Amino acid sequence: MENKKKQIKIKIGGMTCASCVRRVENSLKNLKGILNVNVNLATESAIITYDENFLKIDNIKKRIDDIGYKFLGISSDEGYEIDEKEKKKYIDKLKKRVYTGFGGGILLLFLMYGEYLGLNFKNFKGLLFLQLLIAAPLMLYVGGPIFKKALNGIKNKDLNMDVMYAIGIGSSFISSLLATFKIIPENYNFYEASVLLAAFLTLGRLLENLAKNRTGEAIKKLIDLRPKEATVLKDGKELKIPIKEVKPGDIVLVKPGEKIPTDGIVIEGESFLDESMVRGEPIPEFKKKGDEVIGGTINQNGYLKIKVTKDFKETFLSQVIKLVEEAQYTKPQVQKLADRIVTYFIPVVLIIAISSYIFWRFFGNANIMPPSLFAFISLISVLVIACPCAFGLATPTAITAGIGKGAELGILIRNGEALETLKKINTIIFDKTGTLTKGKPEVESVITFNNIKEEELILYAASAEKNSEHPLAKAILNYAEKIKINLIEPEKFESFPGKGIRAIIKGKEVYIGNKNFLREIKIEINKQIEKEIEKLEEEAKTLLLVAIDGKLKGIISVSDRIKENAKEIISYLKKKKKKVYMITGDTKKSGEAVARKLSIDNVIAEVLPHEKREKVKELQKKGEIVAFIGDGINDSPALTQADVGIALGSGTDIAIESGDIVLLRDDLRDVIIAMELSIKTLNKIKQNIFWALIYNIILIPFAAGLFYLLFRVPFRPEWSAAAMALSSISVVTNSLLLKKYKPSLKI
Repeated sequence: MENKKKQIKIKIGGMTCASCVRRVENSLKNLKGILNVNVNLATESAIITYDENFLKIDNIKKRIDDIGYKFLGISSDEGYEIDEKEKKKYIDKLKKRVYTGFGGGILLLFLMYGEYLGLNFKNFKGLLFLQLLIAAPLMLYVGGPIFKKALNGIKNKDLNMDVMYAIGIGSSFISSLLATFKIIPENYNFYEASVLLAAFLTLGRLLENLAKNRTGEAIKKLIDLRPKEATVLKDGKELKIPIKEVKPGDIVLVKPGEKIPTDGIVIEGESFLDESMVRGEPIPEFKKKGDEVIGGTINQNGYLKIKVTKDFKETFLSQVIKLVEEAQYTKPQVQKLADRIVTYFIPVVLIIAISSYIFWRFFGNANIMPPSLFAFISLISVLVIACPCAFGLATPTAITAGIGKGAELGILIRNGEALETLKKINTIIFDKTGTLTKGKPEVESVITFNNIKEEELILYAASAEKNSEHPLAKAILNYAEKIKINLIEPEKFESFPGKGIRAIIKGKEVYIGNKNFLREIKIEINKQIEKEIEKLEEEAKTLLLVAIDGKLKGIISVSDRIKENAKEIISYLKKKKKKVYMITGDTKKSGEAVARKLSIDNVIAEVLPHEKREKVKELQKKGEIVAFIGDGINDSPALTQADVGIALGSGTDIAIESGDIVLLRDDLRDVIIAMELSIKTLNKIKQNIFWALIYNIILIPFAAGLFYLLFRVPFRPEWSAAAMALSSISVVTNSLLLKKYKPSLKI
């Protein structure tokens, strides 16, 4: 049977902690046909890969609903606004519950402890019934969602944190209820504690949701770059249509100030485009007929007619959005440690809670309160404070913030594993052409002989090459344009593949080619010029010799120039004790010439694309952790093989599809920034896990009775709820500090 693999992103309502994530993932993985599941607590969603032969969306929906969560639908490119509306509705509901819960809880506190304010309500005989009348509807409204999730957990034989919350809140309320009807002593009244407990838990979830929304700002900003409509030319008429209806082959019109609606090619007009969102460069790019444009960039001053080349979902910006979003679902090794901790966490907490209850039941101080009452308070406090919400948020919030910050800087990080591995890299291999060098030949110098000026030599050479598509010819033509030479149409043109050309310009016979070609046609090259040629060849220059009417008139030296900052980047990496290699398909002489300029000691030359991969494997076998940096096209096998593949590309599709990290600005400085960002993000994850652990390690013993031993006061359940909420808030806030990260590199 043919595998019908499909990937979807779904929204899931009701997830609140790490145990929720584990439960959803494990339940879905047990469905036949599920190939992979990645659940993200920070975005309350999941990316699911499944085989349509065995599974339908309805099966996934049923399983999620059966285990007590809510299937909110499939997210698509058009569905983000719906998601945002749903989030807002949910947050508004949480706010109402929080306000109501705290309002009622404070009123109950006032009734319970009014004597400290000079108002003693305890003489009022119907006080407990009044408190019940206030607390009961509050428990239904504020605590209802917690009890509902707990019941679903019990129904599905899953001991989750909501079960523990429900035990804590329910026990305190039932105890109060029994006290109201005099089944147990009146001092077992915890109405205010049960309501405030539910209010604090709800407040924690509200603050988490508000913070989690902020961690997704990178995707929101990218989505906002996309225009909602496009002006399409059909049958001579201008029509405004939704962007998702624009198809390849359509002609769109873009006025000054408008966004380019989708990827395409300019067929009429010229203008400067603000492409800073893609390339990170503030200087506008000039676009004319035949140039490619990217959807989301801004047309500054001209009127453009563009032929659409890609469907809405296939545009560069859509791919970037998909890439950034998918990266937020991946889990580095450090998260797997947190997952293992959570697996054993709940049973350990239950043992501590029950042990605390038993101990204080028999050894409590009867002078302060009945031992059974103290034991009961201790049990509830431990159950509530132990919530592992902070664990669940530790990694996804940091990964989301780090990847989002990278996207803002033009660094697309495909997955969390790449972030983690990048920190461990000790060997870096740079491809030469297009990575360390600009990737296109440029005229570097012009040497003239026999009483001819440079401008005249270039006039003859560029005019002869006027109709050639060869890269070396283009280098000469670009140089002629730079020094403002007006070209002449050649009277005759003849090409000698692999050797050179012949042309007639203004009645003069012009030959351009290599040294051997000129010798074949009997052009004399004296010893002094021979030495000059040898010197330039030693520097790995490509030389074009120009002869006019049988005499050698000049040498045009062409080279692939080294990129700005390349030497400084190599120096920086070496100072950081990284082993630096350069790999190239060029000759050894050419490779070594570039390596000398960059102070690279290790050169691998004359290799084919598939051989680059083998060289990476050889280093890995020696125990090296390798990053490969290439231009994303012929380097794709090596990028895939490397522990971390870093693709440089000015927003090309190939670059996005290759490598674990894509540097959109084509700037080598971003290699260092990516490494720095990986360290910052991993440090945030470790800090988050530390804070999540430290809250529980310190406060569980306090809740179990240490606080009483130190201060002679029992640790109240509502304090536990507040501390639990604070732990989650501190983790999310710590992750959000990544948004303030500024690269320290100054070159």
